[in-house]
Amino acid sequence: MTERTDLTLEVRGQENRTAEIGPLMITPSLGEDYWAYRVMLSDKQAIVGFPKFMTIGIGFAVEDEDWNTNLPFTCDAVEIYEHIAENKGDDAISREDCIAAIRMIQEAAHKDREDGEAEANTPEQRVHQTFADADIEGVDLNAMTVAELTALVMGAINGGEPGE
Repeated sequence: MTERTDLTLEVRGQENRTAEIGPLMITPSLGEDYWAYRVMLSDKQAIVGFPKFMTIGIGFAVEDEDWNTNLPFTCDAVEIYEHIAENKGDDAISREDCIAAIRMIQEAAHKDREDGEAEANTPEQRVHQTFADADIEGVDLNAMTVAELTALVMGAINGGEPGE
C-alpha cells in the first residue's frame, strides 16, 4: 500500500436531493456523481461528501459492497473510515489517505456551514435548530406523536416557536 501525496479536494454545488414528505425524510439516490465534496483516491475511487437530510454524509463514491454506507461529517474521521472501509474496493488505497481525505471534506463542510450562518435563516436551518433546541431542552423526540412532531417542524418552518 502506498500513500498518495497529491490528495486534492474538489468542491461543487450539489442540490440536496433528500426527499421530504411532511416531517419524514428519505435518503437521496446516492451514487458516484452525487457529491458536493470529493477527494480522488485512485482512478476509480474517491471519498465524497454529499447532502443528506440536513447534513453532509461522507462515504466512498463507489459502493460495491454495501449501498448507502456513510456517516455524517460531524463524526470522528477514524469512525467514519471504519464504518465505510468495506466499500474501499482497492487494497492499494491506504487507510491514511482515506482518513486524510475524510478530514479534508470535514474541514470544508465545517467552513461552509460557518460561512452559511451569516446567510438568511432558511426553513431547513430553522427546522435543524428547532430539533437541536428540543434536544437541549430534554424533549424526547422519539416519544412524540406524529401530530406533535409535525407541529414542531411546521412551527420551525414558519419561524415561530415549536407547536405554533
